[in-house]
Amino acid sequence: MSITGAFVALVEACASFYEKGNVFPVQDFLSAISVGVSADEEPILDLCYEEDSHAIVDMNVVMTGEGKFVEVQGTGEGRPFSKDELGTLLEYGEKGCRELISYEKDVLGGELVWLVGRVG
Repeated sequence: MSITGAFVALVEACASFYEKGNVFPVQDFLSAISVGVSADEEPILDLCYEEDSHAIVDMNVVMTGEGKFVEVQGTGEGRPFSKDELGTLLEYGEKGCRELISYEKDVLGGELVWLVGRVG
């Protein structure tokens, strides 16, 4: 999802005007991923276009680095989904968001990672 890439760009942009000793404007990491249930009734992490267009359940999960949800949006495209399926999809979404945050940290590098959440 574009949220993950936009987050990296935001941190890089904020670093260009950040003055040491001040509060860094970005306070936590953020990532987003899609999850769903395939036509074969299997949970899927990070649906491609083809999987998304045939999914019977489609969901977007946006999370912070602290593991808090910013958004959970799910739709029963082909049928309603159960609470158990919701739990599984949230677990997949959390796993995917954590992996993406790890990649964000690798891309940003040590100094920029250190700035996120910096107060003073």
